[in-house]
Formats: sequence, C-alpha cells, structure tokens
Amino acid sequence: MLEAVPSRTAYRVALRRAAHQVFDDPLVFPDKFALRILGLTPKDLRSGALRAPARPYSRSLRAFLVARSAFAEETLAEAITRGVSQYVLLGAGLDTFAWRNPWPNLRVFEVDHPATQQWKRELAVQHGMPEAATRSYVPVDFEQDDLARELRLAGFREDLPTLFAWLGVVPYLTAQAFHATLRFIANHVPGSGVVLDYGVPRALLSPEEQLQHDSLAARVAAAGEPFQLFFTPEQMRSTLVEAGLDPMQDMNRDAINARWFRDRLDSFEVLGSGGHFVAAFRKESSRSLVVISTGAQ
Repeated sequence: MLEAVPSRTAYRVALRRAAHQVFDDPLVFPDKFALRILGLTPKDLRSGALRAPARPYSRSLRAFLVARSAFAEETLAEAITRGVSQYVLLGAGLDTFAWRNPWPNLRVFEVDHPATQQWKRELAVQHGMPEAATRSYVPVDFEQDDLARELRLAGFREDLPTLFAWLGVVPYLTAQAFHATLRFIANHVPGSGVVLDYGVPRALLSPEEQLQHDSLAARVAAAGEPFQLFFTPEQMRSTLVEAGLDPMQDMNRDAINARWFRDRLDSFEVLGSGGHFVAAFRKESSRSLVVISTGAQ
C-alpha cells in the first residue's frame, strides 16, 4: 500500500460487508456495526454509496467477502471450544469483530499498517463506536516490522493457543513476507491455527474469469496495493505442511456455495473460481478439530 495512506481496499471490503446488511436476505454474515463504522445508513447505500450493487460480479464479490468473514468466525467459535483464548487479525482493516466479541475471556489483537489502523481508530471515535475492552491495536508493516515483537509489546502471550485470521492479505504480500509470517504462526503452541484466503494463478482461470481478474488487479494496483502472490491448491497445501501445519479445509467455490449459499432464492453466491479459504492447525492438536465444511479440495 502507499506509504502513510490508509488501505483503500480495506474500505471497499468494509463497504461490501455493509452492503450485505442492506441488499441480501437472508444474511450470511450479520454485522450490526458494519454500517456504523463507515458512518453510513441503509439509505446511503441504496442511493449510490456502492456502485452497481446488483451487478452479478459485484454480488459475487460481496458473497465471497461475507462468506470469508463467516468462515473465520465459525472456525474461531469451534477453536474456542478446544482452548483457543487469543484471536489475532492480521490485516484487520475495518473488521468489527472486537465490538461483537461474545467471549469476554478472548483477547483480540488487531494487526495492521499504522496508517490504516490510525484511520480506523479515528472512524471509531467519529461514529461513536463503543469501547472494546478485550481488543488491542498492534500497528505493523508486514514487510518491515517484527510481528512477534510488536504483538508481545501489546500483551500477546506466545504460550496460549491462538487463532490467526489472515483475510484479504496474502495476495498483496511478497513471498518473503508471507513465509516469515507463516513461520511465526506455525511456531505457536498446540491448538493454534490460522484461517486465510488465497487466489489461484491467473492461468488456471477461464477466459471470462481472467478478464474479471485483470479488471480487479488493475483497480487494486491503481490504489497502490497490487496483487503479488498466488498459489495452486497443491502449492498451498505443501507450503502449510512444510511449515508444520495440518490443512483441515481448503474450500473452493463449490464448497463455499454449498456451505453458505445453498437453496437461496436470490441467486446470491460466489461465481468465480479464483478464491479459496483455508483453515490449518498445529499438527499435534488438529486431529481433534471438527471440520465444518465438505467437498473442498
């Protein structure tokens, strides 16, 4: 991202989570703070704050983003029953979980670029967001800063099982930053794990999807946040295993739609095949985890 400028993609993601609360019924991911953090009302969205929300590609992207959030928080709920007591959002953006956190003993650490984090804090004050007592802000530039050090300074404990949510970040990283962060995650105590999403290489997409990919890639590049890193499912699995993690789920488009969009009457679903969700845990403990999805390879 551009130096000292808040993430524009974080705003667009938050805008689509807010739009989901207004345009889609039933909700896949209820978020009572999605509009508030942006200072918007349903009328604002219906009158044009989000361009062309009914277009198939726009709806598909919105479906992917809200399913991604649902995937992370459903995985968290299961992990908490197994002893996880810390939740680290890597690239937190304008995520509102800390305000919705139903577990008073769960510590939440929001990690993001200092400029984006300062912007979020200003928005929270401006729009009268409530206090989130279990949340700590951790400003980090993934390409330059020592993540472990910054988390420790914020009160993070490396001896406690932790779930890391790494959403909407991996495609924007260099390979070096990705592998350094993955090693940090994989070195945590048994019971720890990660949920992340990744994109497959352009060459694996259909010609129509390649055009959509190119359009999105051009927009994020213009915002100073170009795509850099892609994986095939086989590459992602071998990378996680090599790091010492057990990939419990790799959800493709069909699995995502089967889990969150089955039997809808409004055709709200993920259309593109380029994005995957993954959940992986330390091998010593992951065998006891319940797999909440089916049919994803």
